[in-house]
Amino acid sequence: MRSIQAIVAIDENGAIGRQGGLLCHLPADMRHFKEVTMGHSIVMGRKTFESFPRRPLPGRQNIVITRNAGWQYPGVKVAHSLEDAVAAAQTDVVFIIGGAQIYEQSLPLVDVLHLTRIHARWASADVFFPALNMDEWQEVSREHHTSDHRNAYEFDFITLKRRAR
Repeated sequence: MRSIQAIVAIDENGAIGRQGGLLCHLPADMRHFKEVTMGHSIVMGRKTFESFPRRPLPGRQNIVITRNAGWQYPGVKVAHSLEDAVAAAQTDVVFIIGGAQIYEQSLPLVDVLHLTRIHARWASADVFFPALNMDEWQEVSREHHTSDHRNAYEFDFITLKRRAR
C-alpha cells in the first residue's frame, strides 16, 4: 500500500519560505530531511526544484510537477499534475516536498506529515503552508532541539499521522 507523506519546515506563523528560498539555514533539519526522504520518491513543483543549489537530489526519485509541456531536466521525471506525479512514483512511500501550491493540492492525500517547527517568525516570509485542521491529525512523535553553534533557532521534529476517516 502506497503512503503519501509530506515534509516541511515551518515557522510559528505557518511560513515556509521567503524570496524564493527557505526561511533559514538549519543544518540539523537538512540532515533530517535527507534521512527521512532517502530512497523514496520526492514530488515537488518546478520552482522548488529550481531553488536547489545542486539538483536533482541524489538517492531519491525526483518528480517535478510543471504546467510547461516542454520543461525537462536530466535525472528528473516530469509530471503535469499531482495525480501523474504520484502514479509515476516508483517507491511505496512518496514524499511531497513543496512548494505551497503542491502542499495545498496534496494535503488531502497525505497520511503522514513530518514537520520541523522552527521556534521563530519571519516578517519577510512570503510563502505559507496550508492551515491544518488538527482534529484530522494525531501527533505520534516530537523531538525538541535547542539552538547551538550550527543551528541558530530552536526547533522540533514533529510527526503527525492522519486520523482514520
